[in-house]
Amino acid sequence: MDEAPRVESPPMTQPVRRCWGTGDPLMEAYHDVEWGTPVHDDQLLFEHLVLDGFQAGLSWRTILHKRENFRRAFGGFEIDRVAGYGARDIRRLMSDAGIVRNRQKIEAAIGNARACLEIIDKDGSLDAFLWSFTSGATAYGPAARNWAQVRSTSPESDALSKALQARGFRFTGSTICYAFMQAVGIFDDHRVGCFRYQPRKRGRPG
Repeated sequence: MDEAPRVESPPMTQPVRRCWGTGDPLMEAYHDVEWGTPVHDDQLLFEHLVLDGFQAGLSWRTILHKRENFRRAFGGFEIDRVAGYGARDIRRLMSDAGIVRNRQKIEAAIGNARACLEIIDKDGSLDAFLWSFTSGATAYGPAARNWAQVRSTSPESDALSKALQARGFRFTGSTICYAFMQAVGIFDDHRVGCFRYQPRKRGRPG
């Protein structure tokens, strides 16, 4: 696998050119440091899967501003811990005003944790399974100059969605999977002109 790139903050002496997020400090920090940076830690990958599932029908800003609440409510997203949640935990989560209180999404997060354990048992790690859809390397979308040129799905996200659903995952449609892949650096979709934009490399998926 490629070594995760070092992400540096933009110079403070000039206006920052971002794809998105400017004007909201939390969104700015997320864009500048996390979005599109390769993630290979199983627990953090699971966290992103859960949060992108909860985002369905909502804005990422809403989820990001509740992220610390989600981490607290879901035990730091420890996969084994969430996989062991039962009816009492569902009631607890449904009464937690700090998160998105959607029973279907909460139950899906618990079921997805159990499915993650099966993947880890079979493939060795969630990391190995998820990154296999781009042969272990960051893939690049088109060199987009505006959001109309940034796609919402790809053949790889279609394949990942199908594979996850076959293993019992929920809230993992292709659009959600592509947003997840962008978030964890499986796909890099920073736009042309963004300070984090990387010239497209030949020989990579996407």
